[in-house]
Amino acid sequence: MTTSQATAEVFLTALRALPDEERQAVLVHIVEDAEWQDDIKDLAVFSQHRNERSRPFREFLEERGA
Repeated sequence: MTTSQATAEVFLTALRALPDEERQAVLVHIVEDAEWQDDIKDLAVFSQHRNERSRPFREFLEERGA
């Protein structure tokens, strides 16, 4: 486990330990932070498509007629 992964694990453990109302408040602050909104959206899309087959980018462009 890397240092970054360990830090994330500690943070998530602390977040899970918070009472529901406090956990919700933290999550709302994260989601509403304009600086992180694009990252959150990107991660959501990535998560939805993580099990899809990968393919060469050129193949994708050809399919789109580019």
